Amino acid sequence: MDLSRRGLLAGAAAALLVGCTKHEPGAKSAGSVAPTPTPTPTPTPEPVPVWPLTGVPIEAGEEAKADHVAVALKISDVQDAHPQRGLNDADIVFCEANGVAYTRLCAVFHSKFPKWAGPIRSIRPVDVPLLAPMKAAFGNTEAADWVMKYVAEFKKYIDNLYFFKVNGTRSYEIVGGAKALEHRVFCHPKTLGKQSKFTAAPQSYFNWAQPGVESQVVNGDDVKKVTIPYGTGTDYAMKYTYNSDGLYDRSEPWGKHVLADGKRVTAQNVLILRCKWKMRKIHSGSGAKDPVYSMIDGHGVGWLLSGGKKLPINWAKGAAETLFTLTLKDGTPLLLPPGRTWVELPQKKAKVKFA
Repeated sequence: MDLSRRGLLAGAAAALLVGCTKHEPGAKSAGSVAPTPTPTPTPTPEPVPVWPLTGVPIEAGEEAKADHVAVALKISDVQDAHPQRGLNDADIVFCEANGVAYTRLCAVFHSKFPKWAGPIRSIRPVDVPLLAPMKAAFGNTEAADWVMKYVAEFKKYIDNLYFFKVNGTRSYEIVGGAKALEHRVFCHPKTLGKQSKFTAAPQSYFNWAQPGVESQVVNGDDVKKVTIPYGTGTDYAMKYTYNSDGLYDRSEPWGKHVLADGKRVTAQNVLILRCKWKMRKIHSGSGAKDPVYSMIDGHGVGWLLSGGKKLPINWAKGAAETLFTLTLKDGTPLLLPPGRTWVELPQKKAKVKFA
């Protein structure tokens, strides 16, 4: 007889003996003791698939629609470049200091692709640590030689599809008009993405609050307006105002930020990361200087604005290809509400004002 069968027979015999055992009057039967109930564990909900650059849930059965490369475009933001196109279809838009007192944008498209976006301008070094974690296709009009070489060092993470590299693919279009040529180059992001050596979707760029889970920003202070200065000793500032639709209306230093279709630029989230940067000569043939960010292996403080609330946060970043680490002041990981996020990058000592 094998051991398993012997064990079964022994167990059955023991059960019979228990059932036939006599007890003294008044003694409790062993069978009368109520078993201790085992608590039912609370099931952990399965993570819902979301768009990696917005945190918005993907419709069931539509997951394959997200399986494609993200496309980042460098967009001019001086007043002469307005009105711009496509920004309200971007998942994330980075606003970077540029020159002595103006800004340039890096808009990233993944969940939506507008017909075209722009006007397209040149790269800045800070684009490397911003885009490397996404493995993005990058549309631009090149840059100074040393900046192009710098970007090339990260070709494993950034596919630099500048204007002349993909000429003839209909990825870019020069729109006629009276403006300078530098403000007339536009890009078809979906077409540009098809030229990329990358095909996979980006990883989630932020820690997104899952459906049914609130971001910690709901516990923040009530704030309806913010002013974010750029430049060195200037009042050149971007502004956001919380509106009745639960969005933030964006303004440029000269007025409302309005696109070519007449729509105001809006965002669900405004993430402000104060960063250390120095003025450095970028173009060898010019004495002009540009801000160069110290973002790799960097850290700093900032704020998240969402839902009419403001929350102070810390940020840190390691190598270029690593994601930002965003935390509360006590070190708890920050959860961002789903939606389009504008990331403002003023200098470390910028006097950001809230109202």
